[in-house]
Parts: sequence; C-alpha cells; structure tokens
Amino acid sequence: MWVVGLRLGVREWLIVATDLDPHRVLEVYGLRWGIERLFGALKGRGFDLEATHVTRGERLSRLLVPLSLAFVWAFRTGLVLHRVRPVRPKKHGRLGQSLFRAGLDLLTLWALALWGAGGGRRGSPLGLCPMEVLTCT
Repeated sequence: MWVVGLRLGVREWLIVATDLDPHRVLEVYGLRWGIERLFGALKGRGFDLEATHVTRGERLSRLLVPLSLAFVWAFRTGLVLHRVRPVRPKKHGRLGQSLFRAGLDLLTLWALALWGAGGGRRGSPLGLCPMEVLTCT
C-alpha cells in the first residue's frame, strides 16, 4: 500500500492511499475525479438524471450520450463566460460557482430568451448566440 500526497494550497492537501504505481496514481486519480464531477453534474447539480427513473442499462447508455454533450456545451459556455466576465476566486482559491453551473445557467437564460423573444440575439445575454460560444477561441 502506498500513500501519495500533493499540496493543493497553503493548508490543503490531496492524499491518496493506493496499491497502484505511486508515480502514476495522481494522474489516474485525476481521471477518476473528472468522471466523478461529470456524474455529479448529471445527477444532482444540473441535469437531475435520477428523476428519469431509467434503470435499464441500454436505455441509460442512450441517455448518457446527449447528456454528456450537453455537459460539455455547458462547461464550454462557462469557460467563455469566465473569459468575458471573470469571477474572482474566494478566499479558499476556488471560484464561487463552477464553470459548468455558470454555463448551464447562461444556456438556460438563452433558451428562455429565444423561446420568449422569438429567437435571435436581441434577448440573448451578452449579445452572443450559443453557436458563437462553441466556435469561440
């Protein structure tokens, strides 16, 4: 058993106990953590996947593809929003709102503006349309 640690901040550490190669464990843990954050967003913090009550594996796998694409779209929108209107980190160093959540909120506003205003940029926050966010560099 190996114990590997990484200092994240002044008083913050990431400590992992593992039986894997200690030189690669943080890389593997980073991949796992990304998957955990994706499922957290799909379940409780965004798309409420559990409300569908889908339990069959084949149906669930069909549902995960569009939801994963929507997650990427929301995250990418959050990145662009952060570039346009940066949020200062809190005292602990993290942003007050996740990039995914900020992007999802903005996409929700766009959808409401497009449905309510009949389409176009007029009702769109920041004067951007969602497709411009996807192609923004």
